[in-house]
Amino acid sequence: MSLFQSILNTIPRPLLIKLSYPVRYFLTFWLKGKKFTDPIDGKSFRKMLPYGYEVQRKNVLSPSTLSLERHRLMWLYLKNETDFFTSKEKKKLLHIAPEQCFYSRFRHQKNLEYVTSDLESPLADVKADICDLPFDDNSFDIIFCNHVFEHVPNDKKAMQELFRVMKPGGFGIFQIPQDIERTKTFEDDSVTDPKERAKVFGQYDHVRIYGMDYFDKLRSAGFEVNEIKYYEKIPSELVTKYALDETEILPVCYKN
Repeated sequence: MSLFQSILNTIPRPLLIKLSYPVRYFLTFWLKGKKFTDPIDGKSFRKMLPYGYEVQRKNVLSPSTLSLERHRLMWLYLKNETDFFTSKEKKKLLHIAPEQCFYSRFRHQKNLEYVTSDLESPLADVKADICDLPFDDNSFDIIFCNHVFEHVPNDKKAMQELFRVMKPGGFGIFQIPQDIERTKTFEDDSVTDPKERAKVFGQYDHVRIYGMDYFDKLRSAGFEVNEIKYYEKIPSELVTKYALDETEILPVCYKN
C-alpha cells in the first residue's frame, strides 16, 4: 500500500481536512511546473498527486486546491455554462459535505448565501443527517451534493430530502462514483465489515456501486435530470492538461 493510500485509509476524514491546509502550501511549491493546470486557481504543476482508497489514480489530486477530476469538471461547467459566478441576483446555496477546493471560494462569493451541512465535516455550518435535513421546504436555489449518496444506506430518502428543500426553479449537481459499464446499481446489505466493503465497493465506507440507472433514481425522487458529458465540449488537450475524467457524467438536476 502506498503512503497516500495508508493516509487515506487510516486517518479520519475530518482530521485529514484539518491537516491538509498547511501541507498543501508545501506541495504547491514542490510540484510547480507546466504539465498540468488546476482551472480552479490557475496554478500549474509538473505532476499532480495520486488518489484512491483501494486503487490509486495517478496525477489526479491538485496540490494547491486539493481538487479531483470531478471538482475541476464541475467548476468548468459552472463557469462556462451557468451564471453561478456572475449572477447579480443573490442565491441561496446548500452544500452537502463541502469540498475544500470550493469552500472558501463559495464562502466569499458575494452573490451567494452559502450554507454547508454534514454529519462530521469541520467545514459544516449545520451538523445534520442528509436523510433528515433541518431546513424548510423550498429553501434553496442551488444544492451541491457530491460523492455522498454512495455512503448513505437510504439513498432514496436522501434524494427526496434534497428535492424537498430545493426551491421550484432551482438546480443541483449530485455527482457520484459511477460504473458506466454497469446497467444497474449494485448493493449488498450483508457486507458490513469495512475491509470487505473496500474490496466489494471500492472504499471502506461505501455501501453500493452506482450504475447507469442512477439518473432514473434521481428522477424517481422528482428531479428533472440532464446527463451531461461535459468533457466532450472541452478540447482534448485541455482534458489532459486539467486532468479530467473522460467517463464522468454530470448529473444536473432541476425542480420544476
